[in-house]
Amino acid sequence: MSIDPSSPDFDPNLCTIQTCPIAYATVLYDPNLAGNALYLSIFSVLLVAQVYLGIRYRTWGFLAAFIGGLALEIIGYVARVQMHYNPFLANPFLICDIFSLILQAAGGAITDTATSNPSLQKTGINIMIAGLSCQVVSLAIFIALSTDFAWSVYKRRNDRNLMNLSCSKSMFHGFLYALALATLLIFIRSCYRVAELQGGFGSSLANNQVTFMILEGAMVVTASIFLTVAHPGLIFGGSWNLAKARVLATGQRGSEVELGKGHIVAQQERDL
Repeated sequence: MSIDPSSPDFDPNLCTIQTCPIAYATVLYDPNLAGNALYLSIFSVLLVAQVYLGIRYRTWGFLAAFIGGLALEIIGYVARVQMHYNPFLANPFLICDIFSLILQAAGGAITDTATSNPSLQKTGINIMIAGLSCQVVSLAIFIALSTDFAWSVYKRRNDRNLMNLSCSKSMFHGFLYALALATLLIFIRSCYRVAELQGGFGSSLANNQVTFMILEGAMVVTASIFLTVAHPGLIFGGSWNLAKARVLATGQRGSEVELGKGHIVAQQERDL
């Protein structure tokens, strides 16, 4: 039995592909089952790998961030797989957005519950845009600071303190490259989501499945792979939690900082 969209009691949440036109669906396309299932599988494998590495090397902060991000991605892609069978599900993926700041979550919740109220739905979209915009700005600042750090390391590449890292120079450089590329990919993804939501759910960009799969899914998957292969535990071993420099008062001859076996030890020289 079909549902009459012109009825005052019409509720898109009650629609199925057999009863309502696709124009009333969450997205105006049939989410690709193979592509979304592939991303779901990759995120699930990465989550298991991150949990193992996090516990193995006790990188608790890094682990907590990845569990949060990957869990939300998994929930989101489970929803997209479900949308393949019923595209009228009410915005499940948007509620579980990856990188899900408080503003984004609030905006997603408002948007999800406002399917029959265009004004409220627009408010939810604007809140989500604000959250994503904050993420873009914070990532831009992080990129600037990271670039400054990388340049400082490069200028001091022959410093003997850098020669005594708890990992090889090639592994250290590999970690920096992986972090830089992952950050850039997430930055691209965030910029895309801002542009996507700026035009609303009915815009051509929001309903371009190929663009979404590349600039959303592929960006996050690749960034997650980089930070799993170059996991800080694998690169720095147990020194990740010990790498906290202690600034000591320098004597007449200053202090010498040694990086060895994961410990950053400040030894103040004493006058003889």
